[in-house]
Amino acid sequence: MDSHAANQARTFLALFAELRPLLRTDRNLPARLQQRLARERRFGSRDRRLYRELLYTAIRHLPWIEAALAISDVTAIHATAWLAADVPATRQLKTALVPTDWPELPPTVAAKAAHLGEIARASLLPDWFHAHCPAAFESPNLDALHTRSPLWLRLQTDKPEKVFTEFNARGWTWRTSDLIPDALELLTESDVTQTDAYTHGLIEIQDLGSQLILTSAAPQPGTRWLDACAGAGGKTLQLARLLGPTGHVTAHDIRPAALAELQTRASRAGLRNVSVSPAPAGLFDGVLVDAPCTGSGTWRRSPHLKWCTTEADIASAAKLQRELLTRFAPHVRPGGHLLYATCSLSRVENEDIATAFHAAHPHFTAASPARTILPATHNTDAFFAATFRREL
Repeated sequence: MDSHAANQARTFLALFAELRPLLRTDRNLPARLQQRLARERRFGSRDRRLYRELLYTAIRHLPWIEAALAISDVTAIHATAWLAADVPATRQLKTALVPTDWPELPPTVAAKAAHLGEIARASLLPDWFHAHCPAAFESPNLDALHTRSPLWLRLQTDKPEKVFTEFNARGWTWRTSDLIPDALELLTESDVTQTDAYTHGLIEIQDLGSQLILTSAAPQPGTRWLDACAGAGGKTLQLARLLGPTGHVTAHDIRPAALAELQTRASRAGLRNVSVSPAPAGLFDGVLVDAPCTGSGTWRRSPHLKWCTTEADIASAAKLQRELLTRFAPHVRPGGHLLYATCSLSRVENEDIATAFHAAHPHFTAASPARTILPATHNTDAFFAATFRREL
């Protein structure tokens, strides 16, 4: 092991030791990690990318890395470096630290566990979660949950040539989606927020699975929609683009800061068919309830949530989800649509909520079969969508 790689290994172990007491309690760990790396003046941007990648790898495979640490620091370093994605930030370190007789990283969790042996006996998902989503414990979804999330963008322009020209000038590669014309996967490790395309609102960062949610309700141009839990507006902006200049989206959220960010993003994108409302009134052609949830569908992107989410958290989220549907369903006009969505894998937050809502509101019927987007289906985060039509 060369001295530079050895220093990087020691730094990673020190950072992991700092974070380890928080892994099972702090849902805001990504922000804490970002702040911690930013405080270290000796870290350049490449160092921050490296340690972020190593730490997320360790958190994603936490039971295995903790078992490795119980044997030795060297065992943990070898395992983490081997399990880390082969990206520019990690490539040199992987070459220096992964034993030369170890195989290339296989694509399945089962094959990784077979190589690591004794330290990889524990499940990489909480055992109690099996009842909530058995499919998450099986290949290929288990494998997808334990790989890095791809970076999906959404084109916010009818003239994407400027975007492609800039990406070409930067030497970036990408691919378009066969599912949604505006979806674009960036294949080059890059910071898109520094591009002119992002600054001028021509692109938005939005997972493909998230983009697919709105297709479940097929919003029609010229209609009026309420985004009842808009947050910072990822789906709001997509919805506004689908509705076109003659349509309109009213965005609501209980967090003023989120709505302020939404307005900034809408302005940057040049969208004039979006307004915000602290107390929406009246009837709409469609209502989107993209409900707050425990986020298990984002575990590949936010692996710390695996370890700090409890069944009590899921029960609490489900209670709020039922309340939100009951509150906003009356805003759907007769013949209009109610779209319920989460980024959860739990049936308690998904199918159970949809079933209970339909039972309590028989004048709403299923407009289409409920849809679960599993992580391996399209290499995305996981999402759930249920679309209802108001009959009366």
